[in-house]
Amino acid sequence: MSRKPDPFAIDLTPELIIRAYQAGIFPMAEDASSRDLFWVSPQQRGIIPIDDFHISRSLGRTLRKHSYAVRVDTDFAGVIEGCATSGVDRESTWINAEIRRLYGALFERGIAHTVEVWDGTDLVGGLYGLSLGAAFFGESMFHRKTDCSKIAMAHLLFRLRAGGYRLLDTQFVTDHLKTFGGIEIPREDYEVRLAEAVRHSADFRAIDRQST
Repeated sequence: MSRKPDPFAIDLTPELIIRAYQAGIFPMAEDASSRDLFWVSPQQRGIIPIDDFHISRSLGRTLRKHSYAVRVDTDFAGVIEGCATSGVDRESTWINAEIRRLYGALFERGIAHTVEVWDGTDLVGGLYGLSLGAAFFGESMFHRKTDCSKIAMAHLLFRLRAGGYRLLDTQFVTDHLKTFGGIEIPREDYEVRLAEAVRHSADFRAIDRQST
C-alpha cells in the first residue's frame, strides 16, 4: 500500500475523515494497540461493480434458506467490536481506539452505516462503512458463524443497487471479495469514478421502503 504519513500533529475530526474519503484516501492504524493513524491511497483500488456484482450459487442457496435476521444501523458498537476482535476470521486487526471514536461519531451523524446478521439475540456477522453521495466505502466485516459476513455483503450490494449508488469502494481486493465480482482498478480510474459518485445522491434506506 502507499502510505502518506501526516507530518503535522493535528487532531483528527469526522470532518477531516469525510474530506479524506472525498479525496480518495483513508486512514488506518498499524494495529489495535497503536495510538496513531496513517493515510492510505493504494495504487490499485478495490471496488465491486454495483451494477454487475456476482452471487455464487452456494451463497444464493444460503440467502434463500438461512434463518438469520439482517438489520441495519442498530448496533454500531457491536459491529465495530466484531471487526476489531481477533478470531476465526482474522489473526489481527488494524481497528484501534481512534478509529472507533471517529467512525462512531460518523455513525451518530448518519454517515457511517452497519449491516448486521443476527441469530436471535446474538450478533453473528456484519460490516460497516461510510456513505457519501452515491459512493459507499466498505471498511471491515466479520463473522462468528459460517457465511454470515457473506450474507451481510450480499445484503449491502442489493441495498446499494436499490438506492442508486454508483461506487462501492472495498479499498483492497481479497479472495472473499472476488467471489462477489471484486476487481482492482488503477488509482487514476478510481479517482474519476469517485468524483462522479460523490457528486450524485443515493438513498441507503430505499430498499426498506420498497419491501413494505
